Amino acid sequence: MTDQISSRPFGRRKFIAIGTGAFAVAALPIALRRHVAIARRTVPVMGTIAELTVVHRNEAVAQDALEAALAELRWVETTMTRFSATSDIGRANAGASRDGVAVGAETARLVETALRWSSASGGRFDPALGAASELWEVTTRHEPPPADRVARLANRSFWRHVDVSAGAKQGVLRYEDRDVHVDLGGIGKGYSLDRATQALRDRGIEHAIVNLGGDLYALGESPEGGAWRVGIKSPDDERAVARTLEVSNRAVATSGDYERFFRYRGKRYHHLMDPATAAPRETNIRSVTVLADRCVDAEPCAVSVFGLPQDRALAFARTQISGAEVITIA
Repeated sequence: MTDQISSRPFGRRKFIAIGTGAFAVAALPIALRRHVAIARRTVPVMGTIAELTVVHRNEAVAQDALEAALAELRWVETTMTRFSATSDIGRANAGASRDGVAVGAETARLVETALRWSSASGGRFDPALGAASELWEVTTRHEPPPADRVARLANRSFWRHVDVSAGAKQGVLRYEDRDVHVDLGGIGKGYSLDRATQALRDRGIEHAIVNLGGDLYALGESPEGGAWRVGIKSPDDERAVARTLEVSNRAVATSGDYERFFRYRGKRYHHLMDPATAAPRETNIRSVTVLADRCVDAEPCAVSVFGLPQDRALAFARTQISGAEVITIA
C-alpha cells in the first residue's frame, strides 16, 4: 500500500491517546470492538513510553503476543543501553578504550549498522558521540555545560575510532579514542521495534501498532479497513496534529527538538547532538519524519537528516532506503 500524507485537520476525538511521544493513532470505531479483542499496554522502557495495541479475534492470543513484543523491547534495553554498567554497551564504554570488550553478536551487528549510517551521512549520525549526550543530558540540565568541555568533543568524528568485529555468537568492540562513548539511542529503539513487530508476526498477529517515543510500526491494516491513521504531533502544541499519515506495514520515525529539551535565557537546547559542534544541532527545522520498511533504517535516517531542508533530506533518504518518504516541519 502506498503511504498517503494529508494535511487535513483532525480533532483530538478522532485519535486515541496512545500518542505520548511524537505520534497519535486513530481510534478504532466502538462497533468493531465487539468483534475483535484489543490488547493494550503502556509501559516505560528505553527512556520513553512504549505503547502497544494488538488486535486479534482471540484475546489470549493477543495478550500472549503483546507480552512477547514487550519482552523484545526489554531485552534490547537490558542488553544495549548506555545507562547500565552491566549491559554490552555499558561494559564497552567502561573498558573498550583499554582492551577489546566481548559483546553479544546482536550488539556487534547493530553497532556495525550504526557505523554504516555514520559513513553514509558523512558523520551527521555518530553513535560514538555519547560523551556529548552525557555532558548535555537535557532532561536534568538547566543551563548549558561549560564551553571548553563542549569544544573538546566537537568535530572529532568519534565513529571512525570504533572497531567492531561480529561473529556468529559473539562480537568484540574496541575504541581507539578514550573519549569514545557509544550511544545506540539513535538506532536502538528502531531495532527493538523491528524485533517486537517480528514477535507479533510470529504469533499470528496481522494488525497492531507499536509506538516507542518517536518511532512507530504500523502492522497490517486497521480493522475498519484500509491503513492505520497516524498523526504527527505539532512541535508547538502537544494537543494538535501537524500532519496525518495513512500507514500499513510501514515504519515511521520522527526526530524533533520538542520532546526532550531545556530552555536557558530564551533559547531551546534539545537532545539531538550535532557532531560538528558537540552541542544541540541549530536549525529552523523542528522535526523530521522518515517512513521506511524497517524501523532500524527509519530511525538513524531521521537523525541523519534532522535539520536539513526537505529536498536535501529526501534526496539523502532515498539514496539509502528504497521508497523512503520524508516529512519536515519547520
